[in-house]
Amino acid sequence: MAILPQLGRLKGLVRFRRQIIQLLAALLMNLNLPGFASGQISNSASKAICALGLNCYSCPGAVLSCPIGTLSTSLGALQRRLPFYLLGTLLAFGALLGRRICGWLCPFGLVQELLAKLPLPKLPKSRWTRRLTWGKYLVLVGLVLAAPLIIQAVTGVATPAFCAWLCPAGTLSAGIPLVILNPALRYLIGVQFGIKVGILLVLLVACLFIYRPFCRWLCPLGALLSFFNGVALLRYRVSSASCTNCGACVQSCKMDVQRVSDRECIQCGACVTVCPEQAICGLQKTLRSQPIAAIKPEEAQLNQSEPQS
Repeated sequence: MAILPQLGRLKGLVRFRRQIIQLLAALLMNLNLPGFASGQISNSASKAICALGLNCYSCPGAVLSCPIGTLSTSLGALQRRLPFYLLGTLLAFGALLGRRICGWLCPFGLVQELLAKLPLPKLPKSRWTRRLTWGKYLVLVGLVLAAPLIIQAVTGVATPAFCAWLCPAGTLSAGIPLVILNPALRYLIGVQFGIKVGILLVLLVACLFIYRPFCRWLCPLGALLSFFNGVALLRYRVSSASCTNCGACVQSCKMDVQRVSDRECIQCGACVTVCPEQAICGLQKTLRSQPIAAIKPEEAQLNQSEPQS
């Protein structure tokens, strides 16, 4: 049992380190601090570079562009040119980090986690919450990819529908600050802005009772990165030689995972801190992922409650 105190200290260290990195990432993506005073959007040349996370282009402090907004906007220019830079960037992000971007770098992910820290009852994960995770793929295909093309066919303009109608990160970091700081923009407030503010409020309240609801069920960037999660270079791996299939990793995870580094894993490292066999590691090519997908959260609870022989 001497390993338990060590795991406890490791858990605290991983959590602290991750939150510091999340804060630093949010700061680095929003270095235009004077913009928060002037209420003006930066036109910095650095905005040709995509951010590592959901960070709105129109945020007064933003110095990078949002990958999802850039993807939607680029669809309007497909007839003239292919977005090779954007596609290469997304492929590089995915192949290197996968959904580690969600767990370590995304500013809106940090907002959700901070709200979840309030000591309120939380909705437990289940087969139903797992099924809801398919929602983000519908958002990716429907609002990010299909809607701009349909709108362009009708109006001639490829409106980024996700950014315009849903994105809570944009409302929180761009829409509301710009309206407050820049009186000239207040005449633009209308039904669309009201809908987005309403969606944001619903999600923020949901974060008090549900861990990362937007990340789990609605975020198109998480959906896109999930395709790379099982092959990303900086993913967590499970040693098949050491793993006993106790299910502690699945049970401890607050996301709707069925195994380490599956499509729902945000690579937060919580599983590393609870594994009694220390079977989970990071960048080691010699280890092969152990399929713990068959262990459901409720089964993991039963496994842990069984007496040790």
